[in-house]
Amino acid sequence: MSLKKYYIPLSNYLKVLANKSSPRWGVLLIDIFLVLNAFLLAYLIRFNFGFHFGNFDLIPQFFLVGFLALISFLITGSYKGIVRHTGLNDAISVTKSAVIFTFLLFLIVFLVRKIDMFPFWNMPLSVIGITFFVSIFLLLASRIIYKSFHQKILHHVKSKKIIIHGAHSGKAVFDAILASHDAPYDVVALVDDRTQFLHKHINGKPVLSSKTITEEFLTKHGIEEVIISKPEAKSLELLNIANQYLDLGLKVKTVPFINQWIDREQINISQIKELNIEELLNRNPIKIDNPVIQKDIQDKVVMITGAAGSIGSEIANQVMHFNPKLLILIDQAESALYDLQQAFISKSYRNFLPIVADIRDAHIMREYFERFRPQIIYHAAAYKHVPLMEENPYEAVKVNVLGSQIVMDLAVAYGVEKFVMVSTDKAVNPTNVMGATKRAAEMYATCLQKKYPGTKFIITRFGNVLGSNGSVIQLFKKQLKQGGPLTVTHKEITRFFMTIPEACHLVLEAGTMGNGGEIFVFDMGKPVKIFDLAVKMIQLSGYKYPEEIEIKITGLRPGEKLYEEVLGQNEGDLPTHHEKLKIAQINSVDCQAIFSFFNTLKDYKKMTNFEIVKILKTMIPEFVSNNSVYQELDAD
Repeated sequence: MSLKKYYIPLSNYLKVLANKSSPRWGVLLIDIFLVLNAFLLAYLIRFNFGFHFGNFDLIPQFFLVGFLALISFLITGSYKGIVRHTGLNDAISVTKSAVIFTFLLFLIVFLVRKIDMFPFWNMPLSVIGITFFVSIFLLLASRIIYKSFHQKILHHVKSKKIIIHGAHSGKAVFDAILASHDAPYDVVALVDDRTQFLHKHINGKPVLSSKTITEEFLTKHGIEEVIISKPEAKSLELLNIANQYLDLGLKVKTVPFINQWIDREQINISQIKELNIEELLNRNPIKIDNPVIQKDIQDKVVMITGAAGSIGSEIANQVMHFNPKLLILIDQAESALYDLQQAFISKSYRNFLPIVADIRDAHIMREYFERFRPQIIYHAAAYKHVPLMEENPYEAVKVNVLGSQIVMDLAVAYGVEKFVMVSTDKAVNPTNVMGATKRAAEMYATCLQKKYPGTKFIITRFGNVLGSNGSVIQLFKKQLKQGGPLTVTHKEITRFFMTIPEACHLVLEAGTMGNGGEIFVFDMGKPVKIFDLAVKMIQLSGYKYPEEIEIKITGLRPGEKLYEEVLGQNEGDLPTHHEKLKIAQINSVDCQAIFSFFNTLKDYKKMTNFEIVKILKTMIPEFVSNNSVYQELDAD
């Protein structure tokens, strides 16, 4: 008969031992036992480690010492503490017990000598003094030893073997791991190629060259993760380091910027986090800090359309920091708007008003303009999904073109100071209906600026937004949860990326900087290949590509480009005071024709999708469909 099924690994016993608390009565008995041993050791010390103790009778004295120790421990409750979490309070409690025990013992010996009774309890006073110090030592030492043993067990059972990349700041990370009772890490080595650290030891662990970190090394030592401790690293440097470890199959974690550390010297173990895909996009985050924004927004009535969306809600959050007189949040998505309202309430924000409304409803929008008289408008309401809008031009025009026209016309009619429109890089040389409708709205805003200069119409263009609803990152995360495969439309497709806060910084900055009529674009760095992004997300999730998670090429979707642009044909750009923010030099627009096209589109209810798209193509000559049923209109 095989005994395998009855075999329980030692680690299971260790887990049980590590997670169990010592019973109080057990701690009490051990403490009494230690005091008795201290008492015996005191006698040995007093009589020079000889076993002849003169006329002193140890047996009845043992019973007395044990009883008094029991009384003192019950009085202080020192045995009730959780031994594996021993700290200063426990040390104080143990010392109090020893003081009470010593006092009682001294008092009894004094009375025995005074009344000349119970001579068997008489003992040298020096023994009492030695017992006091030895018992404190044994009681505290036993707790510290148990605590260390318990931590060793937890460390053995629960810790992941890791390496730390970066010796300088990595030492602080290592110290934090050693100081934490709950850190699930067992540091095997540190990695640094700088000569001042190489081949040295930190906290007893070697500092190795990155060349020595091979698959064989990782397998030999059972290493599962790496913590990159280079808080000063630029995005490109972090990308290169992370790639090295991702290719070796390690899970990658990082530490925050050093200004988020405690006194810039210590780090909390909770600050160690998994590497975000945003940190691997080969671009440095764009930061804008313009104090004029506060002056522009403070005590103003601000309206945000599409306020419950990814961009609109972040704009709303940022605007609230500048103390507007009233922030009007308009969105037709009731549930999402409710969530935003609750988030604002939880932050104790005031002076905001959520309104469920549709920008396509000219009557209700006019009522809100009349009632609140907004001074600044951030227009983020739009349909944005390329494939869906390619199949539904009717809806795309109704919202992105005519809905925008309603809000812009009302902005002019009610003397709005600034109208900031959120556009997209897909409006540049559009190849799809969604991009064309956004370009049409841009053109209308440009023409209104020329006709009604009292309102400043400002346009912002940016690329894909990380983490926004329906973004490729969100899709990949969902597909990873389902076990793959990840779907990419073309192996060579590229996109520009920025984070939601960056995009909203652009909108606010543009609103402050713009004088009307500008189209602001970001220098967003190099475009990112979506296929490479998918590979990185697989690796960051702890899987191997293609062994565990595959990538499936599905083919370009209707209207989809291989690459995006931020400037149109024959367009240039002008610098601003911010090196990453440019102003597009747009081609001239025939405003009379644009107004005429918009009047024609008002009859969209009587038109077919092809008729609607044909008007868009006539209005926007650079609109050439790609991989779409509307390509036949380009031949005409």
